[in-house]
Amino acid sequence: MEPILLESEFPDLNSRSVSVGIIANPRSGSDIRRLVAMGSVFGAQEKINVILRTLVGLNAIGICRIFLMPDAYHLGEIALDRLPPELVDIRHTVRVLDMQSENCSEDSTYAAQQMREAGVGCIIVLGGDGTNRVVAKGCGEVPILPISTGTNNVIPYSVEGTCAGLAAGFVARFPEKLSEFAFRSKWLEVCVNNGESDMALADVAVVDGQAIGSRAIWDPAGLQQAILTRAQPTTTGISSLGGFIELLSPEDPGGIHIQFGKPGTSRVTAPLAPGLMATFDVESVRKLSTGDMVIIQGGQRILALDGEREIVLRKSQSAEIYLRQDGPWIVDVFRALNVLAEQKVLVS
Repeated sequence: MEPILLESEFPDLNSRSVSVGIIANPRSGSDIRRLVAMGSVFGAQEKINVILRTLVGLNAIGICRIFLMPDAYHLGEIALDRLPPELVDIRHTVRVLDMQSENCSEDSTYAAQQMREAGVGCIIVLGGDGTNRVVAKGCGEVPILPISTGTNNVIPYSVEGTCAGLAAGFVARFPEKLSEFAFRSKWLEVCVNNGESDMALADVAVVDGQAIGSRAIWDPAGLQQAILTRAQPTTTGISSLGGFIELLSPEDPGGIHIQFGKPGTSRVTAPLAPGLMATFDVESVRKLSTGDMVIIQGGQRILALDGEREIVLRKSQSAEIYLRQDGPWIVDVFRALNVLAEQKVLVS
């Protein structure tokens, strides 16, 4: 494979309009829900194929700088090596970020920060909800185009890689049109009284327990509360539970706070994971407005952020969860391609 260009060799380095980043999580789509439910495995080979197709789409729309996150499986490098002969020049537009891969979630956050500092106009993310959450910590105002390769895909969605590349390139080339084909995501700010702070894009679940153990939520036992920025019955996981109670789209204002336990207003049955149905008694449902806060008292409780256990709340601790409106920009590929077609960008 030909050497990848160094940053100094890129033309017009400070131009935001011609660069795109790609972050592919090599570990997404392979958690415990493959064993306890019916989740499919989204393997490395298919991720390589998706990266390859996004490169083709980016090249077709004229993107001349592409940044790749390095990873333990070398997904991006293998995709470059598999380019057909007529497209090998794409290699000269690509740079693998100069960073040490630790094969952990912090890789994606740091890669997003580097891409933001390099001036990319869009970041394509291959992963699930957890991957997009950690990318959101580092991307700042750079829009995210999330391609689903995880298990519970509430934030990302299924889209053909070539189309994703075209859409991301369009976003990067015409940032002034961003509001036409992207929306500002809501998010949940999680503040623990020991000074720890974190975020979730889709939901925070309160589950019974004293240790994180397996991060993914797949056992319905112990689910106590859920705070949601979106509630959609077409997904799986906590968002799906909320969606069968009260619909809340990603672009609707506000959120929902659900308390489970004693039979109250209703009983809900929903897919907690692919092929795994679960039934819950609902005590109460409360609508949240931007800025509203939910307090969670500690004591054998764990906070799961976007479907993954992250924070253990000790007896002496509590958490304040705020609904915010100024999260990352999320690109709607279908809307972007419609605008691209209307503007006849690919018509000579």
